[in-house]
Amino acid sequence: MTENELLLPQEDYLKSGIHIGTKFKTKYMADFIYKTRPDGLSVLNLQKIDERIRIAAKMLAQYEPGQILVSSRRENSWKPVKAFGKATGVQFFAGRYPPGVLTNPQLKNFVEAKVILIVDSWPDRNAISDANKIGIPVIALCDTNNQPNNIDLVIPCNNKGKKSLGLFFWLLAREYLRARGVLSEKEDLKESLAEFTEE
Repeated sequence: MTENELLLPQEDYLKSGIHIGTKFKTKYMADFIYKTRPDGLSVLNLQKIDERIRIAAKMLAQYEPGQILVSSRRENSWKPVKAFGKATGVQFFAGRYPPGVLTNPQLKNFVEAKVILIVDSWPDRNAISDANKIGIPVIALCDTNNQPNNIDLVIPCNNKGKKSLGLFFWLLAREYLRARGVLSEKEDLKESLAEFTEE
């Protein structure tokens, strides 16, 4: 894949640190790792990140915004997740996922979702468990230290960094709205990347 075929210039991806993994790597995530730096941090393959963002956008575009739920326990992702919800109309939980939200219609905050996007499979494991109980697809951002258990689509990326998460959700919002025909292929989001990124 050449530079022109990426969703963003390579430099923009690199500036956000979306490709910087952890020092720990699981066997499953090894396929997405490009190399290990001298300081021990893994570097994820940018082409594979880009490819999976495209797949996720196309997969999500099959659903109305109200049928999608984003769940994120990790504080660094709260601002981007809220901005993503605002830009796309998608439902979200930024903070602790309330148990039973997907499975118990008696709850006041019950959500009927047909697909769920998770920011980190470990802190968001309760949401994954609920999604599995009702049989809806799970898309998850996975860093080099994540296990892909009970996940239907893994998106390899740095799921801990503020800039990385901001860029990811900004790009996914743009690609989702383009795939839904809300934006033209050449149109950008009216929201700036800064609106998705914690300082």
